[in-house]
Amino acid sequence: MNCTIFSSHGFERKYLDEANSGRHNLRYLDVELRASTAILAQGSDSCAIFSSDDASADVVTALYDVGIRNIALRSAGYNHVDIDACRKLGIRLAYVPEYSPYSVAEHTVLLMLALNRKLVRAHSRVRELNFSLDGLVGFDMYGKTVGILGVGRIGAAAARILRGFGCTLLGYDLTPSQELMNETNITYTTLETVCRNSDIIAILMPLTPKTHHLINDDAINSMKEGVMIVNTSRGGLVDTAAAIRGLKSGKIGYLGVDVYEREHGVFFHDRSDEILLDDVLARLMTFPNVLITSHQGFLTAEALRNISAATIESLDAWQIGLDSPTKL
Repeated sequence: MNCTIFSSHGFERKYLDEANSGRHNLRYLDVELRASTAILAQGSDSCAIFSSDDASADVVTALYDVGIRNIALRSAGYNHVDIDACRKLGIRLAYVPEYSPYSVAEHTVLLMLALNRKLVRAHSRVRELNFSLDGLVGFDMYGKTVGILGVGRIGAAAARILRGFGCTLLGYDLTPSQELMNETNITYTTLETVCRNSDIIAILMPLTPKTHHLINDDAINSMKEGVMIVNTSRGGLVDTAAAIRGLKSGKIGYLGVDVYEREHGVFFHDRSDEILLDDVLARLMTFPNVLITSHQGFLTAEALRNISAATIESLDAWQIGLDSPTKL
């Protein structure tokens, strides 16, 4: 099977090649999938796309016109794909429902700890031979109330880690897990209660039309003074302008983000020789109590290996006329 891989990155090619073992012809492209680049898939019957790619209706139609009949998503999220358009065209879809919940959960807790103990500032000081501790006071995680918005596989993994710190856990999810309640003593409650009572809020839920800008001015204003918010799910869950207002007022004491609602074209690329044109992102980067990573929560060897294996398994199935084991 011939497969064009859009938005391919050096960090993943090794794992894709290992999983493939020469079974399929993989053609790696650095460019992102857009309506203007879909023609580059000509000659392939399948393509594999990343979370930064555009698979809206006009794009998948363009892919279909050049012969694409299968699309493998190298991600768990699929908000960037017009599923209805794919079904109307008969394009088969597959995704990676669970590549490693631990990778994102651990990165979420990492951001909490780094913000709390001001590790970036401390590291910068030591490199300048400044060993002063002034301005580096943090707080004990033990006994703090952490609200988890979205308690799926990743949220559950985060809950187990945070329970080990001695945190009190609140969860907001449509399908509460009795097993997780028994294991971590998490209390499932409303979004309003989580926002009102949490010292730290971790956002780990999918982006849908209903959850878009879930964290907005009203939600932020209902939170504790100096709350910590960490988003490692999808940028669109947080109204960035509202978060900036919360930071300026002091309502938000710490903000950690691995995702940003306008990250396309910025994250996953080296822009160090360019002028940052996004004024909102530029403003966010001026706050000393904000920590931004460029959508790397998934970036562990285990996760990349699992993503690659699932992608190749889909190609294997499609080659013999079967549905992917992880079809959408």
